[in-house]
Amino acid sequence: MRKLLYALAASMLLLTSWAQAAPDLRTDHPERYTVVKGDTLWDISSRFLNNPWYWPEIWHVNPQVANPHLIYPGDVLALVYIDGQARVTKVGSSDVVRLSPSIRSEPIDTPIPAIPLDAIGSFLSDTRIVSIEELEGAPYVLEGEGGRIITGAGDRVYARGEKPADSVGVFRRSKSFVDPETGEFLGLEARAIARGDVTAENGDVLTVELRSSNEEVRIADRLLVSEDRRINTSFVPSSPATEISGEMISVEDGVNNIGQYDVVAINRGQREGLVPGNVLAVLKAGNVVRDPVTNEAVKLPDERAGLLMIFQTYEKMSYGVVLQALRPLALGDRVQNP
Repeated sequence: MRKLLYALAASMLLLTSWAQAAPDLRTDHPERYTVVKGDTLWDISSRFLNNPWYWPEIWHVNPQVANPHLIYPGDVLALVYIDGQARVTKVGSSDVVRLSPSIRSEPIDTPIPAIPLDAIGSFLSDTRIVSIEELEGAPYVLEGEGGRIITGAGDRVYARGEKPADSVGVFRRSKSFVDPETGEFLGLEARAIARGDVTAENGDVLTVELRSSNEEVRIADRLLVSEDRRINTSFVPSSPATEISGEMISVEDGVNNIGQYDVVAINRGQREGLVPGNVLAVLKAGNVVRDPVTNEAVKLPDERAGLLMIFQTYEKMSYGVVLQALRPLALGDRVQNP
């Protein structure tokens, strides 16, 4: 008897047509798939669909499953047809206790993530986009205890300015983003260096006990309100609700070639209608060639070369993770609706 299960997002688009008007099943889709540790929803859905952002249109909710939108290692996924339409849904769940008489296994009460979270975790928890005024108006580190100029977790530092909160993050100015098309300032990237607690105030001098750090805290680093943002594992891949046309303006670590799972910034954000989970196609700029007959310079058409998913949005810009790269991508490559 055929079991019902489901598929969420996918990472494919290897067919000639990248923009489909309806869900497009892979010709080699499996009838059944068992989830294993290390899977992501994006990986799993790539086994079923060529255009992953259409998964909600083929997802069939089974009311007998307590949490139909969560899947776990050990769950079995299968494709069925309901009223002549392909549907993927989930039957059986991690609510079923799996026992072994001799092996102590790791608990599997955590659903698999939509995309590889280790690729974006630091951007969700340790990086934010702020205005220049916000960062320059924040309290700044004067020095560490005993006159030290470099400090870290477990140390005490002194800062000057108005206390933003009892719990603070120590941030350092990073990249400034400007729209390459219009010259508009899009935002300033502030990178988290450490976290701490304000334990005393003496006028405008703050005493901060650092409880964690991922880099050395230095003089002039800034204090902002600490945001313990929970990493979202439930991105729902979707096509943007509005027409998007932008470009990749920055990449993590400043690499030359952009590939799968690299984090990029694009010059479009909330004001253009982007939300986390939106999928965008990446277009590689066509070469400019010399016409051998007329001697004119002719620009060849842009070619679709990748796929990214937006995971963090701000007013004027967003961060996305490249989930597919058919060739090396680069800054300046265009992004648009898939």
